[in-house]
Amino acid sequence: MALGSLLLLSLLGAPGLGDPGPLEDVVIDRYYIPKMCLREVQMGDFIRYHYNGTFKDGKKFDSSYDRGATVAGVVGVGRLITGMDRGLQGMCVNERRHLIVPPHLGYGSIGVAGMIPPDATLYFDVILLDIWNKEDKLQITTLHKPERCNRTVENSDFVRYHYNGTLLDGTHFDSSYSKDSTYDTYVGTGWLIKGMDEGLLGMCAGEKRRIIIPPFLAYGEKGYGTVIPPQASLVFDVLLVDLHNPKDGISLEHLEVPAACKRKAVTGDFVRYHYNGTLMDGTLFDSSYSRNHTYDTYIGKGYVIPGMDQGLQGVCFGEKRRIIVPPHLGYGENGAGNKIPGSAVLIFDIHVIDFHNPLDSVEIETLSRPEGCNVTTQDRDFIRYHYNCSLLDGTKLFSSHDYNHPQDATLGTSKMIDGLNTGLLDMCIGEKRVIIIPPHLGHGENGARGVPGSAVLRFEVELLSREEGVPEGYLFIWHGDPPANLYEDMDLNKDGEIPREEFSTFIKAQLTEGKGRLMPSSDPEMVIADMFQNQDRNQDGKITAEELKLKSDEDQERIHEEL
Repeated sequence: MALGSLLLLSLLGAPGLGDPGPLEDVVIDRYYIPKMCLREVQMGDFIRYHYNGTFKDGKKFDSSYDRGATVAGVVGVGRLITGMDRGLQGMCVNERRHLIVPPHLGYGSIGVAGMIPPDATLYFDVILLDIWNKEDKLQITTLHKPERCNRTVENSDFVRYHYNGTLLDGTHFDSSYSKDSTYDTYVGTGWLIKGMDEGLLGMCAGEKRRIIIPPFLAYGEKGYGTVIPPQASLVFDVLLVDLHNPKDGISLEHLEVPAACKRKAVTGDFVRYHYNGTLMDGTLFDSSYSRNHTYDTYIGKGYVIPGMDQGLQGVCFGEKRRIIVPPHLGYGENGAGNKIPGSAVLIFDIHVIDFHNPLDSVEIETLSRPEGCNVTTQDRDFIRYHYNCSLLDGTKLFSSHDYNHPQDATLGTSKMIDGLNTGLLDMCIGEKRVIIIPPHLGHGENGARGVPGSAVLRFEVELLSREEGVPEGYLFIWHGDPPANLYEDMDLNKDGEIPREEFSTFIKAQLTEGKGRLMPSSDPEMVIADMFQNQDRNQDGKITAEELKLKSDEDQERIHEEL
């Protein structure tokens, strides 16, 4: 950075600043030059500076420091003594200079009454604090810009940003960081100084800028309080946290949509989904994953913030979606707790696990059905089937294949969830189905061991066999006619009474020999116990011939009525 002919016209070989001898021009000693100098003082510039003024003997005659205010003025237009006009030219902000001004470039042979005698050489120690020109415009430097930028600041937007504010010489005057809160305001509506209104336009959320504002676009001749002097240029390092417009609706990004989407969620549906919730700067404020539990709610009924009520409309099973919610559709100007600030834009990355409607019925899809099938499963039938059970997102829950044997059950006996019982009816042996079961026909809002609450279940089933069921109200049925002397045959030790042990042994023998069958059950012992209790009318732990005959007569009468 050369001095140039404008600055130093002649040093006259002066032996030193303390005793320069006769001078024709200003003597300049640039004893501190900052490493960075974006601009040098030229004629017509407005500047602010501090100085101490002394005579040759060191006696002080004036000081801006003593007055507690910087000096502001225009260079090169005759408002300063000629020596100061020349000595300030070419200076950088924060540069320090010693100036020796000869009398003819100072106050000459007249001096200043009571302050500066005639023909006085003046010594100035100057530091330049600010420089600007009335032709200046806003200076904007982008320090960081995010890769993704779907929207930039426009007039009438509401913005939240952090900032550090300094004067041009680096003097700190304010910071949002020290208040631990963003500065929140509208842009382009007169709520900000003009330079900041302009400097924020076009910014992305997450962008960092340095904005240098000349005084006439800042606080001008009046300054602001005790922290911003008159005619001060301002430097703001700004980080834009988020932005929105009061007219905004939600914004959707479809991150992953399943190829097959037979059904989309609508108002009144109950949705189970996982989510990560962040602010626009990426700060995580909540996550269902951290709780290892989906968020479960009705949509369109006001159970969640309006933005989510809207954002979940039309989702598919398994869909991943980003929902951007402006504050007036989120938690408003008050925020929520200590994690969601007031007027914050919220971003939800969601993954829909499943949804259903309380009016849903079982959905059945037949994958394959044998030809010529004219006999199908009915209530009370005993069946064997293989199954795979999963959630709608593909999470495996249970499978009969894991146990190397099929599942058996009796239809219509409340031994299985209602939805599966419905889905297994009217099946042919060898038929394969997919059965979708809403939670109110499955395990309900509480779920079951290994099954989440309010979960929609998907069963892949294959029917392996069926046996015609025992008629309603019966626990045992003979394949042929019962023995003519049933009581005598049942009384194994021929002592004239039949205790429970003999009864159980006899019935099991009939089953083994294929002479009859029980109502299919996962626990035959319980069925046999119920049979014994039904026969033992006086509950004395044994069956008499009269009890057996009476019960048989009743059964025959009922069979006759049913037939």
